[in-house]
Formats: sequence, C-alpha cells, structure tokens
Amino acid sequence: MYKFSRLVVISTLAIVFSGCGASSWVQVTPAGMRVSVATPAEVSNCTRVGTSNVNALDRVAFMQRGSQKLQDELVNLARNEAGDIGGNRVVPESTINEGRQTFGVYRCP
Repeated sequence: MYKFSRLVVISTLAIVFSGCGASSWVQVTPAGMRVSVATPAEVSNCTRVGTSNVNALDRVAFMQRGSQKLQDELVNLARNEAGDIGGNRVVPESTINEGRQTFGVYRCP
C-alpha cells in the first residue's frame, strides 16, 4: 500500500510540473487576438470602455511561479476580457499583487 501511495504522489507531481514549462496556461481567444497592450500615452485619443480585473495563480503547490509567465497570463486574460467588451487596447493600471492586476480597456480608432 505504501508503494502505491508513493507512486500516486510522484505521478501527480510529475503531471503538475510537466505543465510548468509551458509558455502560458491561458490562451488568447479570437476576440482577444484583436486586442493589444498599450501605454497610457498611446490611448490618449481613445475611448475608455471599462476595466479588467484579472487574476491567475501566483504559485503552484509550494512553488512560486515565474513572474514573466504570470504577467503573460494576466495580459492574455485582460486581452480576452477586453475583446469580449468591445475594446481593442489594454493598459496595465496596477502592478501584480498576489496574482491580481487591473487593466484599463480602451477602444481606439
């Protein structure tokens, strides 16, 4: 029984950590593909259409996730949400805090 339990734990960990090398667990949707990340200056002549408050796991099990992977996922989530509400630009409005970030959503010509 002990060997079986140990095998289950090792197999589970192998499955969990095999996904850690992927570039992002969040894929950009077709609507999100039409959205880009911009700076505040780049949206000065655009119309604000909303806010996107997104969050992703900042740690898996006992491991802290890489900041770039986390940022990529948050951007992908914001782009997806912006596309759903009619935006075509997102601007980060906060830093990442416990896996959460706020983006402004804009519609630009």
